[in-house]
Amino acid sequence: MNVATLFALCACALVGIGLYGLIVQPHPLRKLVAFNIMGSGVFVLFGALAKRGAAAGMAADPVPQALLITAIVVAFAATAVTVAVLLRLIESTATASLANEPPSGE
Repeated sequence: MNVATLFALCACALVGIGLYGLIVQPHPLRKLVAFNIMGSGVFVLFGALAKRGAAAGMAADPVPQALLITAIVVAFAATAVTVAVLLRLIESTATASLANEPPSGE
């Protein structure tokens, strides 16, 4: 197993864990964390692809690196907006749940 395969497996694992959390978790904040984990998997994949091109002896391609940096900034901004919306939801409804009734287990 080489390093590129290891990065690809880690990226797939992160995307899978994030997708599972996004589907299973009902709480909006947990869904946000799961979405960020899934995004981190994509970032790892893009980082590995950018490193692979530079390690192959070719000139480093700046496009994957630029896309990665842009994606990180966009993900940070989207997370900040989502947290602001969640805080507004908590302020207006006194709960962080999107359901009309709280789950029976809580």
